Amino acid sequence: MNSIFIIAHVPLASAMRACALHVFPEAHAHIVAFDVQPNVPADETLASANIMLDQLAKATSNASTLMLTDIFGATPCNVAMKLMDGATCKLIAGVNLPMLMRAMTYRHETLDILVSRATAGGIQGVMPVAVTAPQNQTLKTYDKNKHDHQQ
Repeated sequence: MNSIFIIAHVPLASAMRACALHVFPEAHAHIVAFDVQPNVPADETLASANIMLDQLAKATSNASTLMLTDIFGATPCNVAMKLMDGATCKLIAGVNLPMLMRAMTYRHETLDILVSRATAGGIQGVMPVAVTAPQNQTLKTYDKNKHDHQQ
């Protein structure tokens, strides 16, 4: 089973881990969060993240790891890129909660399939939503019954 390593600006990584464990409490050993602190040199951040990644690998018997980060090109992503060892790690930037939930759901899949599913979950989880209640929206010409939109 794949592990998930979230590395993001403080407090995003820890908050996302907490959300994931709310839904998947049995996965606590397979998901870790590393919050990148402001004003900490990148080399110190890299050293600390590397220790955490090594601990995750030992705890999960060197399972493959999906790394999720918040912003491509920012410090968390740059550190994550230096942590990757290619064969056993994959990295996705732009993490959001739908992406993480999809990754948690399919963490038993191969790492390549997991990347595909997580990316799709992240993209599909972003959508425009009506900002007014249905009963306050203008009726369309095909609305015969004025209560069609109410539940």
